[in-house]
Amino acid sequence: MAQVPQTFFDAVAVRTWCGLALETLGRAREEIDAINVYPVADGDTGTNLYLTVESAVAAVEAVFAGHAAGSGPEGPTLADAVRAMAHGALIGARGNSGTILAQLLRGMAQVLADDEAAHADGQGLRLALRHAADSARQAVAHPVEGTVLTVASAAADAADGAEGDCGKVARAAYEGARTALAATPGQLPVLERAGVVDAGGRGLVAVLGALVETFTGEMPRAVVAGAVRVSAGVEGAAAGAAGAAGVPGARTSGGGVAEGPVGLRPGPDEDLHTRVERAGGQCADGPAAAGQDGPAFEVIYLLEAEDAAVARLRKRLDALGDSLVVVGGDGLWNVHVHVDDAGAAVEAGIEAGRPYRIRITHFGAGDVHTTGAERPPRERAQRAVVAVVPGEGLVGLYTEAGATTVLARPGEPPASGELVQAVRRAHAREVVLLPNDAELRHTAAAAAEQVRTEGIRVALIPTRSAVQGIAALAVHEPERRFDEDVVSMTSAAGATRYAEVTVAERQSWTMAGICQAGDVLGLIDGDVAVIGADVAATAGTVLDRMLAAGGEMVTLVLGDDAPEAIAGHLEGRVREGYLAVDTVVYRGGRQGALLLIGVE
Repeated sequence: MAQVPQTFFDAVAVRTWCGLALETLGRAREEIDAINVYPVADGDTGTNLYLTVESAVAAVEAVFAGHAAGSGPEGPTLADAVRAMAHGALIGARGNSGTILAQLLRGMAQVLADDEAAHADGQGLRLALRHAADSARQAVAHPVEGTVLTVASAAADAADGAEGDCGKVARAAYEGARTALAATPGQLPVLERAGVVDAGGRGLVAVLGALVETFTGEMPRAVVAGAVRVSAGVEGAAAGAAGAAGVPGARTSGGGVAEGPVGLRPGPDEDLHTRVERAGGQCADGPAAAGQDGPAFEVIYLLEAEDAAVARLRKRLDALGDSLVVVGGDGLWNVHVHVDDAGAAVEAGIEAGRPYRIRITHFGAGDVHTTGAERPPRERAQRAVVAVVPGEGLVGLYTEAGATTVLARPGEPPASGELVQAVRRAHAREVVLLPNDAELRHTAAAAAEQVRTEGIRVALIPTRSAVQGIAALAVHEPERRFDEDVVSMTSAAGATRYAEVTVAERQSWTMAGICQAGDVLGLIDGDVAVIGADVAATAGTVLDRMLAAGGEMVTLVLGDDAPEAIAGHLEGRVREGYLAVDTVVYRGGRQGALLLIGVE
């Protein structure tokens, strides 16, 4: 992956850095997940950071692909690449640490894209790291020391004192971050109790290590990562404790910081996961520190809004919960907060602008926010359903039916890593996976193969539309034998014909003839069957063709841009023309298609 080492920033360096960061986080993901205790011990920081960087990589690769497809010989500029990196991280940010990492990358991009000639060298990298640390701290409502913010500030401080090219500045930042990471247990009591360093800070050190490799061609010395005791305020104590603990492979470096596993030594009869569980995710400045339950939900969404509205939103969300991080700018923001009233957090976003790609995760009573003495071990459910959902409006429907959902934004299908994370989040021994899109079948298959290696039994039902997923969920019975349940759900999905009504973006050949941009298209089972000029008329024709073969139930899922009267028009058409056929209508939200139709 690494290119010929270079001493300055350009688009190729950005691409290389993102790729190396993704590889590094991929190797460290499980380790980082294992030491995740702050602000919530939900064991997903490494995964969230990986998915955030994966989104950044996809955006950067898209820029390079776009230039390669053009006629000019010129590739993307540094500004093109860093802006794509920042935007990709912003829209793909996951969790508290992923959201902060997105702001760090955005802060760097703001400097590097401002004046390429002046900011592509070591001095520019110093300025970028400083602006990144400062802007990330400003994005957090109540900054806490001993977290990724502390590590980012230490990296910027170390870079400030470095002279030379980008390679030397990056190495100084990396070493400063490593030293700060080792000191985090002395700054946050929850880390000290659990015997670990900050998980978000550990992830940032990995990203900075990839930056060093980008500019030097050499992978920096390993970050300490497992059972090493780190004394607060004494950097060299990390190495001594490693030796005292008998950590295999632990050794000291010239800087006095131990290499090998990071974290504190578990007890004689417990591994690191057990020690983290026993520590109980208590927040030093939150309700859990007092032995009380914290907020029940994590709410994340993208928001299109003006700066003034976001300022008001920050105040409202700060009053509703904790762990508030709002990052972004230029009209697009990523909002992250922990609250008890998830609906109120979303409503606040609606008042501020247009929220979408909404993710709501229920931490669970007596789970991540309670103390170790109070929290019982979390038992795996026997069976769960994980489904990809094309619009925010269907998330509630699928969730109510008991499914763990992955929201697919139009034009941005989820990656296999996101599906893997959802299966893990479902926390079940058996999982039924519903991709709800023919294009996602291979992605879902890759995710299923990965989680099977973790001992989870997964059945992939090749649903090609959300209406087929609704039919499958309607017959889902967790009490049945797994094979019987899968067969029943597969049969229900397969017996559901699906269609969608959408608008053509360009002229093209179809099964129904040539369509022009702006034509209304009716697709039945994935193929264009009707080309029209009116949405209601085209939808009516599609519905008639589907019901010509019989049916007992019609499901209509309306997108945000569907005409207001179309649901009533189609319901009346079914009622008047087809006896004993029922109709159910759902709001799908921003789902891409104007209308989804299912006939069972």
